[in-house]
Amino acid sequence: MVDLKQAAVPETAKSKPKAWNSLDFGVGFVVKLVLMALVNALGVYVLMAAWHEESWWVFGGMLVILVALDYIYFSRKHTLPAKYVAPGIVFLMVFQVFVILYTAYISVTNYGDGHNLTKEDAIAAILAQNEKRVEGSASYPLTVVYHGSDLGFAIIDKGAVKVGTATQPLEPAPSATIAGTRVTGIPGYAIATQQQIFGNQEAVTNLRVPFSKDAAAGSIRTQNGTVGYLYKSTFTYDAASDTMTDTTTATVYTATNRGQFVDPGGNALPTGWRVMVGLENFTKAVTDGQYAGPFFRVLGWNLAFALLSVLTTFLLGLFLAIVMNEEQLRGRRIYRTLLLLPYALPGFLSALIWSGLLNTKFGFINQVLLGGAEIPWLDDPWLARLSVLGVNLWLGFPYMFLVATGALQALPNDIKEAAKVDGAGPLRTWLSVTGPLVLITTAPLLIASFAFNFNNFTLIYMLTKGGPRFGDTSAPIGATDLLITMVYSISGVDGSAPKNYGLASALAIVIFIIVAVISGLGFRQTRKLEEVL
Repeated sequence: MVDLKQAAVPETAKSKPKAWNSLDFGVGFVVKLVLMALVNALGVYVLMAAWHEESWWVFGGMLVILVALDYIYFSRKHTLPAKYVAPGIVFLMVFQVFVILYTAYISVTNYGDGHNLTKEDAIAAILAQNEKRVEGSASYPLTVVYHGSDLGFAIIDKGAVKVGTATQPLEPAPSATIAGTRVTGIPGYAIATQQQIFGNQEAVTNLRVPFSKDAAAGSIRTQNGTVGYLYKSTFTYDAASDTMTDTTTATVYTATNRGQFVDPGGNALPTGWRVMVGLENFTKAVTDGQYAGPFFRVLGWNLAFALLSVLTTFLLGLFLAIVMNEEQLRGRRIYRTLLLLPYALPGFLSALIWSGLLNTKFGFINQVLLGGAEIPWLDDPWLARLSVLGVNLWLGFPYMFLVATGALQALPNDIKEAAKVDGAGPLRTWLSVTGPLVLITTAPLLIASFAFNFNNFTLIYMLTKGGPRFGDTSAPIGATDLLITMVYSISGVDGSAPKNYGLASALAIVIFIIVAVISGLGFRQTRKLEEVL
């Protein structure tokens, strides 16, 4: 008799083991396997770097991401949409959420010049910065070596070779070979050539190799790459009392909660460390005389600039779109192409060109168009602001022209015909039908344009660099500065001021809150408009 159960099973299924049925080993699976292998390789590299730097929150976050991605893409329990959404969520978390959270963390610290390090690193830096050669100490025949890519020293101490790097104290090297007063070979190390020493002369002379694991024993340093001397710090650190003592003057510096060592007279050592300061940076921005007045002036101009930029570019772009939408107009394609030229050029390049055109003494506008006049377009506060708005109008109207043209062409002709049947003229049709429909379509883009112009760093930095500067503050802030360029100047990245990342991060959070609130209100009003219509 024929077994019906066996007969019901297809022949292909009989020949394929059950384990092979659970996976699809087609081209798609191979591509997925390769891509996920690359993702995991990158993730493992980040994990190793985080482990080496002891950045445990980065290590933990990356581990969670890798496990989650592997589970989503190799588990059959997840649907296809989850596999498409996962990369977007990862990028959102890494490039948006993480950035915001890390900026918020920096905003409540004193991170900046003099407070860049952890406390342990600051103590080590103070001790190293105040090292002096020990008088009467022996000189050691020295050879510059490489341990991988790290520079190191090998010295001959009482006939024995000791070798170490900046992070590895000197230790005996019994297998080393010596020729006279020079070390010729050490297992695991490469002897530096004269060319390498000359090419890295600054690094060699600045290198300090701890003499032993005891930090108080000092370090070996050299001036010529052939002879080493023992250096010891003139400062000593007492962990029990958390004090730093200058042995040459007997001055005691005590650690404070401000991230500095301070003597009884209030004088602080220049090297400090990062500490939490709460909302001090936020209050400093609105109460400190150096920043408070300029901050509110910059905020007012920032809001005006963003609103006027959106309004002027949209109105001009809409007007041109209406004109170019008339079918009776000849050469519309040529005109539209010409109108898009400002949008085709890079924004930073256009801003630089306009900066030259508006130069007071040598600019084309003053010298040619105005017959040699010396109008300070970029040197007078109000003229500079007007110039910024004018240049931004030149750069921004093509985008609005494209948006408005698309919105107009997407409207069905039946709406206009119905308005004509009801007896509405062209103006009434625009005000009651066409205009509101175009506004609904473009409103989200106008909100996005407001957010972009609120943070239009490129235009301001390339055109005016925020100038002309305010004369009533020592802070590098000017009449055309936006909050974003103010943050850049205060951060000290451009070298115009001491670095103050904590205050700059606090202002960045303020910018984020302002843009988020205004954008949220704008989208809410847009929804209301849609409900009315």
